[in-house]
Amino acid sequence: MAVRVPKAELPAEMKEALVKQLGAVPEPVEVSFNNPAVATSNLEFSAKIAAWDAADEGLKTFAHMAVAAQVGCSWCLDINYFAALNQNLDMEKASQVPNWRNSDVFTPLEREVMEYAEAMTNTPTTVTDELSASLLKQLGPAGLVELTVFIGFANLSTRVNTAHGITSQGYSEACEIPLAKRSQTAVA
Repeated sequence: MAVRVPKAELPAEMKEALVKQLGAVPEPVEVSFNNPAVATSNLEFSAKIAAWDAADEGLKTFAHMAVAAQVGCSWCLDINYFAALNQNLDMEKASQVPNWRNSDVFTPLEREVMEYAEAMTNTPTTVTDELSASLLKQLGPAGLVELTVFIGFANLSTRVNTAHGITSQGYSEACEIPLAKRSQTAVA
């Protein structure tokens, strides 16, 4: 698939900072910079989200990967698997997120978080009172609110990227364990 919107030229300072941080300029940034106000707002909100700390970083990464697998955003899977490496998460576990329902490596809480991420991603959403109550008990109100908004942002990112034709840039190639493909039997 080819990127459906041309890449815009970034300011040199921004480009250098992104290359220093990630090794390459992320295509979503290059595409969104066709509208600098949108790109800047998105980057600012992403930075604010990264600073939130009421919910575990690993749970949020697994949730974003579960959304990306369900929506089919290879770019988000790629960058979040790379993020899992940089967060020192269990890579054996992270590699299995696209097949979390068929894997026995996840804790009950991790499984519930990924189920919640998928339920929020379904159209219409399929979040149940029972699932929400269980996560509320385990994460507390601040943690559940943070996780919910984080998953909402993951849905925004994955859907924008797929609509723009943005695919994996190979960030996850730095990981020793290959990322599993989503199985055909996975429930969406």
